[in-house]
This record gives sequence, C-alpha cells and structure tokens, in this order.
Amino acid sequence: MWYDNKGDWNKAHEIVANASDADSAWVHAYLHRKEGDLNNADFWYQRSGQPAFSGELSQEWEQITSVLLKKVNATHEC
Repeated sequence: MWYDNKGDWNKAHEIVANASDADSAWVHAYLHRKEGDLNNADFWYQRSGQPAFSGELSQEWEQITSVLLKKVNATHEC
C-alpha cells in the first residue's frame, strides 16, 4: 500500500503477486481494481474473503491500510 501511495503500482503489485495470504490477496484485488481490471480484481477479492469494494479508490485504500495497520499494531503490543 505504501508503494501504491507513492505512485509505484508496479512495485506494489510485484510484492503482492508473490504472496499467498488473504491480506495480500485483498491488496492485490485493490490494485487490479485501480488498474481497471475488474475481472481480475473480483478473483482476488474472492481469494481474500473480502467483498468487492464499490466506493472511491481512496476510500478503499484508507480501509485496507487501516485494517492492516491495526493488525500490525496488535501483533507488536506487549
């Protein structure tokens, strides 16, 4: 998500394309939605277990980033 936000869609896609977890699939879906490849995005939404997002891309970016940051923070709390 960081690379996407910095305008490097290709680097962001490269990272998630080599991952197999549900969170990466969710990011992968978002990236293909942003690219305009909705069929591919739907495939990745299904793999992620997340519903397809219908709002603005910026809203989806915020949602995904917020959820993932909460997960990271929860794993680093003592």
